[in-house]
Amino acid sequence: MAELDTDEEKIEAIKKWWKTNGVAVVAGVAIGLGAVLGWRTWVDYRTNHAQRASLAFEQLQMTADAGDAASVQKQAELMVKDFGGTPYAMFAELTAARVALDNGDSAAAVAALTRAIDRAPDPALATLAALRLARVQLDQGDLDAAAKTIERHGTSGAFAGDFAALRGDIAAARGDSDEARAAYRTALDSNAGNARLIELKLQDLPAGGAS
Repeated sequence: MAELDTDEEKIEAIKKWWKTNGVAVVAGVAIGLGAVLGWRTWVDYRTNHAQRASLAFEQLQMTADAGDAASVQKQAELMVKDFGGTPYAMFAELTAARVALDNGDSAAAVAALTRAIDRAPDPALATLAALRLARVQLDQGDLDAAAKTIERHGTSGAFAGDFAALRGDIAAARGDSDEARAAYRTALDSNAGNARLIELKLQDLPAGGAS
C-alpha cells in the first residue's frame, strides 16, 4: 500500500477498505466465535451427558443390589436408549446379566452379555463380556456355543489364561482329558485367575489318554 501523508487520507483509506472487506471480516469473526461457542456447547453437553449416565448407572447398581431383576432390566433398557453412545450402556448390560444369573435366568444373562459385546466401546471390554458369556454358556451345558464364543473372542493377551481355562473345562466336559490337561497347563502358564482351582481340576483328570 502506498504511504499515506495525512491522517485524513489514512482514515479515508480505512473507510474504503472496511466498505470493501468489512462484511467478510464480520462474517469471519462470527464464524470463529460460533466455532468456539459451538465447541464449548458440545463439551458442556458431553460432560452433562456423561454425568447423567453416571448417575443413572449408580441408580441401576442400587436396584441391582436389591435384586429386583425386572426393575434392573427396565433401567438397563432405558440406559441403552438414553446413553447408548457411552460405555455405561455396556456396563448396564453386564449388570443386567449378573442380576439375571443371580435369579437363575441364564437365558436372559446370555442375551444381555451378547448385547454387551456388541455395545462395548473398547475391544478389551468386549473380550471381558465374551469371557463371561462363555462361562454362562458352559454352565448351561452349551459346549458348542461356549467354544464358538471363545474362538471368536479368546485371542486377547490380557484374558488368554482365563480363556484357556475355559477350553480346559470344555475339553473335560467332552471327555478329552489330554486336551483338557494341555489347556489347563496353558492357563496356569498364562497366569489365569483362580489358579488353585485350575490345579485341582488338573489333578482330577484321568491319568491316561482321552477317555
